[in-house]
Amino acid sequence: MSPIAVVLIALGLAMDCFAVSITSGLTIRSLRLRQAFKIAIFFGLFQALMPVVGWLAGMSLRGFIIGFDHWIAFGLLSLIGGKMIYEAIATKPERNDPFRIEVLLMLSLATSIDALAVGISFAFLGVSIITPVIIIGIVAFVLSFLGSYIGNRIGHLFETRIEIVGGIILILIGVKILIEHLTT
Repeated sequence: MSPIAVVLIALGLAMDCFAVSITSGLTIRSLRLRQAFKIAIFFGLFQALMPVVGWLAGMSLRGFIIGFDHWIAFGLLSLIGGKMIYEAIATKPERNDPFRIEVLLMLSLATSIDALAVGISFAFLGVSIITPVIIIGIVAFVLSFLGSYIGNRIGHLFETRIEIVGGIILILIGVKILIEHLTT
């Protein structure tokens, strides 16, 4: 998988972290640097760890599905992207204290389920996991950190649109994987 594809996947995965960070920033009157780092660390770590879990699970199944793994990767990425678009359009974000540990854990897990599925896709495609995990974690950290500040300042303008963009990116990556496999 090309480095550009990995960066685009990382951006797509980080969009819901970004949107949740924006929402979190909206809930705080005066955001502190420590609070922005706390959100970014939780989201970055979960986004980096969940693909590893998915990759390990996928590697154990890879031998059974090697003939149609590209279809599974396409399907997973398309479903994840579609889910992100649907949720951005159909649901309203809940307002909780985003800095309580239990809320951060819940939000981090919820936003990283997509990364678990991407990890499974990486295993099916035979992608080495180390570089993508580092990139995914860094991108999620940076976008979550920035998102909390943007949300604190002007977040209400971008929240839904950015998740839609993330969903579209994941669907396009899935289509690219399928086309590459079908044309080789």
